[in-house]
Amino acid sequence: MSQVWPYLPARAVNITSLAEFDRLAAEALGFQRSRGRSWRVHRVDLRGRDTVLAALDLAEALFIDCQFSEAGRALVQGTGGLCMDSGEQLPFRTSDRGLYTPEELYEGISTQTYEHVPDARIYTYSQQHGPRQLLSDDQAMASTLHDHHVGQALISEVYDGAFKDTPIIGVMGGHALSRGTEQYAQALDLGARLTRAGYAVATGGGPGAMEAANAGAWLADRGREEISTALQMLAAEPDAIHRRTGWARTALAVKARFPSERTSLGVPTWFFGHEPPNLFATHIAKFFANATREALLLEQSNGGIVVLPGSAGTVQEIFQDACENYYATGARVVPLVLVGREHWTRTLPAWQLLKALAAEQIMEDKIALVDSVAEAVEFIGGMQSLRRRTRF
Repeated sequence: MSQVWPYLPARAVNITSLAEFDRLAAEALGFQRSRGRSWRVHRVDLRGRDTVLAALDLAEALFIDCQFSEAGRALVQGTGGLCMDSGEQLPFRTSDRGLYTPEELYEGISTQTYEHVPDARIYTYSQQHGPRQLLSDDQAMASTLHDHHVGQALISEVYDGAFKDTPIIGVMGGHALSRGTEQYAQALDLGARLTRAGYAVATGGGPGAMEAANAGAWLADRGREEISTALQMLAAEPDAIHRRTGWARTALAVKARFPSERTSLGVPTWFFGHEPPNLFATHIAKFFANATREALLLEQSNGGIVVLPGSAGTVQEIFQDACENYYATGARVVPLVLVGREHWTRTLPAWQLLKALAAEQIMEDKIALVDSVAEAVEFIGGMQSLRRRTRF
């Protein structure tokens, strides 16, 4: 029986020859945004392609066991691409384990570049096999066992561990939100407000709005001036995709300057492995399977969902949660708040569809559209948190 590699993006572009690379590069360069979106380039000799590499945006591309000229690798990395050597040793544990910590995923980042830390090595492993290749039973079982144990560890922390006494608020938002922007500061303020109000913040664990909300939880006990300083420090390295190493090291510098006892949850995935996990989530449940990750993040957000401006992935999360609420009994509906009237009514008019879907349903009184994070926290605070299901 053939096996399908379940952790490779369905629309990933697998390039295994120089001819394929040249054809797709020419096609990409014909568009205004010359992007190598979802490219996975395997064992291709690119030593004569420096001019093409310099012209492409390769922020979402992964080059595995490729050959480059002396300048070629730097050209790829300069635009945000990852150049990795596959190796043969399994880079993750399949046995019973707890959740990840930032220190575990980023081990060595202080002295080495991102490409050498465990998070990057595991991502490379997950992308080695194209959809036309067969997995051995051992390979398929390794990733499945990993996700099983991480999922069990997450449930354990929710019911019996770090988050057992606090309602969890899921904060959703775009990964492209840059440090140094007003929107990033607002997302950080949301995380801080929720944490001070007695909630636990849970995000998709990546950069952008997700990092900001986790950073807000970390800095919840700091005053306005200290938070302003932290924001200024982070703004020095705003780009998580093109400058992963500097982006990560700056977060470490902020954490070192402003120690914290606060906890928050990040639930990222190697399915979108070009987006590095943020270092402010203290507990990280990182999965290979994105569907598992999405389901668990929404299911465990028993206090409510706050949705900041985002794009396709954020819209998906809105309606994935709305579907759960639509079919839930009254006791199982959780509040859902969209932040940003202009964004959610005009830029991406999800609010109109959400409101129509909720009409005359139990969820109708538990959705809201607001303009500020303060309003979002106030709305959430007026709702009763969902009582967690018993474990057994």
